[in-house]
Amino acid sequence: MEASRREMAVMIALGGTGIALGATGAATGAEAATVRPRLVHHVFFWLKRHGSQEDRDRLIAGLRTLRGIPVIQNLEIGIPASTEARDVVDASYDVSELMFFGSVEDQKTYQDHPIHQAFVKACEHLWDKVVVYDMAVVPDGSSVPTAGSG
Repeated sequence: MEASRREMAVMIALGGTGIALGATGAATGAEAATVRPRLVHHVFFWLKRHGSQEDRDRLIAGLRTLRGIPVIQNLEIGIPASTEARDVVDASYDVSELMFFGSVEDQKTYQDHPIHQAFVKACEHLWDKVVVYDMAVVPDGSSVPTAGSG
């Protein structure tokens, strides 16, 4: 009977660990394949009034509305980090957003989504320049696709 209780306690502990990992977004096995992004969309914004805290806050608030678009797997919003100045680091932008999508089609759905269209209409007067980097994710162990094929 004692061995059964010990085994049960181990199973409960391991099950709890699995639930905790699932709750934090750590996926394993088949689940990882369905959650892993296929496309990364990174956008950099330069404000018309560079350094304006008010405009930066308005742009960030607008970007947060994009979280309502279901095809976005994850959205991170940031500002230049206070890292050491080096020739290869461009910290001239004011705000950046980093999005993860399951496919190129999902990214297109995002572009056409009414929430994205409303964001552009509400905030485009704030920025002077926008630069976008779209990246096709190369899965571990896969050959590298040709540029523009993903």
